[in-house]
Amino acid sequence: MLSYRHAFHAGNHADVLKHYVLASMLAYLNQKDKAYWYIDTHAGAGCYQLDSQYAAKNAEYATGIARLLGRQDLPPGLAEYVQLVRELNPDGQLKLYPGSPWVALQMLRPADKLRLFELHPTDFPLLEENMREAGRQALAQKGDGFAGLKAMLPPPPRRALTLIDPPYEDKKDYQRVVVALEDALKRFPTGVYALWYPLLQRSEPRQMISQLKQLPVKSWLHVTLSVHQPREDGFGMHGSGLFILNPPWMLHDELKANLPYLRDVLGLDQGASYVLEQQAG
Repeated sequence: MLSYRHAFHAGNHADVLKHYVLASMLAYLNQKDKAYWYIDTHAGAGCYQLDSQYAAKNAEYATGIARLLGRQDLPPGLAEYVQLVRELNPDGQLKLYPGSPWVALQMLRPADKLRLFELHPTDFPLLEENMREAGRQALAQKGDGFAGLKAMLPPPPRRALTLIDPPYEDKKDYQRVVVALEDALKRFPTGVYALWYPLLQRSEPRQMISQLKQLPVKSWLHVTLSVHQPREDGFGMHGSGLFILNPPWMLHDELKANLPYLRDVLGLDQGASYVLEQQAG
């Protein structure tokens, strides 16, 4: 199943949460001199045109990144992420939105490496084109990111941040995530692993998170952001979450300070809320 195209959802509330947390984690990793790898199992196209027929169809960015771009009261951490989007749109008009590979490319230092996987036959050539400026620093491979992750671990520098962001159009993805992280921890137990998932009125996400909390790891962090009440018919995504294994130690405090701001700015009704929980090692 390869019908999913992230371009339809580029810049929405889920992207804001995911890419803000990603940028913050990379900033923390950059505080140490030693090089690291950024591994993206479902990289997408890397960058998205918001005036394309895909993004413009539902214009989800209008209630996501567009609500943050012009604000002058952005808190630290969130401000750095929004600045990345501003730099991609120097004329002030929101026309482009960075995917996770582009965010990482701007944050990584010369000695750090990007290892990107994408299976979609349309998105992969776009990913290659969008990563061209990175030269040898970035390697994009057309293939299944779950399988590709096994070959990447452990990385030569023994430091890495892995983002796992499957489309979940196949319900089996929820279990594949758990299996992939179990295997990853055996191969490279000290790596940082960030899993994105949608908040849906279905049992699979809740079961997956329950299983992830049982993995043999000293510390984890779980954050969710809901922007509206779940619909009565149970249809659609009302928010999203990230489950992070071996998170940077300062991330919890930063999110605790900034999540109320995100809830208030991105919330669409009284159902807007967030969850922040952790197991500290």
